Amino acid sequence: MRKNYNYQRRKLLLPEYGRHIQEMIDSLSAIEDRRERNRQARAVIAVMGNLNPLLRDTADFTHKLWDHLFIMSDFQLDVDSPYPRPTRQELTVSPQRMPYSQGRIAYKHYGKYVHAMIRSLSADKDPHNVARTVDNIARYMRTKSYEYNQEHPNNETIIKDIRRMSEGAIEIDEVALNNIRSDYKQHFSAHPPKGHASRQTPRTQKNRNQPYGRGFAGKNNGPRRNSPK
Repeated sequence: MRKNYNYQRRKLLLPEYGRHIQEMIDSLSAIEDRRERNRQARAVIAVMGNLNPLLRDTADFTHKLWDHLFIMSDFQLDVDSPYPRPTRQELTVSPQRMPYSQGRIAYKHYGKYVHAMIRSLSADKDPHNVARTVDNIARYMRTKSYEYNQEHPNNETIIKDIRRMSEGAIEIDEVALNNIRSDYKQHFSAHPPKGHASRQTPRTQKNRNQPYGRGFAGKNNGPRRNSPK
């Protein structure tokens, strides 16, 4: 008895339909009568649609089935399709290569857009607009630097980085920059500082004279309730 394993068979072009559908499509090419071949092709399309009954009402579902029929026949099946017959060249067109944007980020903890904003701001001729925008950028740089390094950045570092990224084109008011409110997050210590009164309510101490059990009275108040006496 000769065994027929799947690895010995030819490769399925659309494995989601299974080998039985593939064999049905292969048998269509052996039908010489064109009218009978068209009728059998429509029957195969109906069987292929039964595999996904929930998609029958979707748009272009039948068109997709006919395209799959020609793909599984390796574009060799000659039948009358109600839709334009696809070609191998249309389905094997490779997409155009998209160039990947190359750019070195000098200060990764600030991000790429901070550098781009400072470069575009260096071309602005309005000093008031530059000063107002630099204040906002410096505040944002403090926030991002704290998120990245988990430490408080000083104003000297922010000023030096802005001058480097702008190549010295932006004049910075150090006095105004020192007055900028810091927006980075603050660490909250789990232990309160020294001298800080605890706000927790004191725990009530139990009365030492209060009996611990509920099923008996004191020594001088009679026998226990669970006692058989």
